[in-house]
Amino acid sequence: MLRFLTAGESHGPALVTIVEGLPAGLSFSGAGLAAELARRRHGHGRGGRMRLEQDEIEILGGIRFGRTLGSPVAVVIRNTEWPKWDEEMSPEPGPTRRDVTTPRPGHADLAGMLKYDTHDARDILERASARETAARTVAGYLAKCLLSELGVAIVSHVVAIGDVEAPEGSVPTPEDRERIDESPVRVLDEDAGRAMIVAIDAAKADRDTLGGVVEVIAYGLPPGVGSHVHFDRKLDARLAEGLMSIQAIKAVEVGDGLRTARSPGSMAHDEIYHDGEDFTRRTNRSGGTEGGMTSGAPLRVRAAMKPISTVMRPLDTVDVGTKTATKAFRERSDVCAVPAAGVVAEQMVAIVIAQEMQRKFGGDTVGDMQAALEHYRKRLASF
Repeated sequence: MLRFLTAGESHGPALVTIVEGLPAGLSFSGAGLAAELARRRHGHGRGGRMRLEQDEIEILGGIRFGRTLGSPVAVVIRNTEWPKWDEEMSPEPGPTRRDVTTPRPGHADLAGMLKYDTHDARDILERASARETAARTVAGYLAKCLLSELGVAIVSHVVAIGDVEAPEGSVPTPEDRERIDESPVRVLDEDAGRAMIVAIDAAKADRDTLGGVVEVIAYGLPPGVGSHVHFDRKLDARLAEGLMSIQAIKAVEVGDGLRTARSPGSMAHDEIYHDGEDFTRRTNRSGGTEGGMTSGAPLRVRAAMKPISTVMRPLDTVDVGTKTATKAFRERSDVCAVPAAGVVAEQMVAIVIAQEMQRKFGGDTVGDMQAALEHYRKRLASF
């Protein structure tokens, strides 16, 4: 089953991703991966670093003539800014130019310094940085390639930035993906998009940051993916884990989870009908899952991102060396990364779904998985 490992620091020479467990025969495009990495860099409110990063990729193994071999896929993403950091991030013994001793509230800095017994926050922040999500995008892109072969499509969009929300009921389909990506804030509604841009610009002028909410929808999943049997097999639980692992994500919602918690049972569930051929639902309040398994409706999950913790108007902190009050250090940062968070959320949703599709329809080749899925769909049709 698909699993992946990433390595590398934000200002190191490169990020490395190893993806294991992919079936043989999966189509792969280097240009497609580059385009997916570019989607992660875009969005109104991103900092200057996004214009400098080019995410230069090199495929080291697992792919031949545009097809996966069934062996681990290894990808390197070069850091084009490495020459500026080769002394500060050198792997060779020697002193740093400047220890970072003023941890930022809201970041991994202080907790990591205490855990790993270091007075230099750079030992922590380099790996804790959201730059790591570029490496995850490699695994997510490959998972999407597999899901595409199985008839599953994933799309994401922004539903809120700060206190600006997109209109309720605006649920995109895969056909809307290009239109969403053309929006500077990756939102369907143009009026909401303009208001979000104004909010981001106001936060920038105030030297502040903004968070928000993104939604990911997966189409084409058959019912029964996931399991009710064990806690670590429940699909919604695994999705929550995957999304919460993204830097700065602080909450996850499946379907209308928060709203249904405040509703009576008669208005909280998706009633079941039969149209003469299939079981149907007229609502999708559950977000496409019931009992830890897909229901056959579109899978819909949301992730809430806190404002970025590197604030240009630094927050109060304590110098870990002198123990005196001071201001948190700051480094070049984004004002708002919510549009990019939606792209990263796509990757994690795709990875989790691909793993569960492999668990149910697994095979050594893409053809084996397609045949198993087709057999399952025929069984469902005769139920």
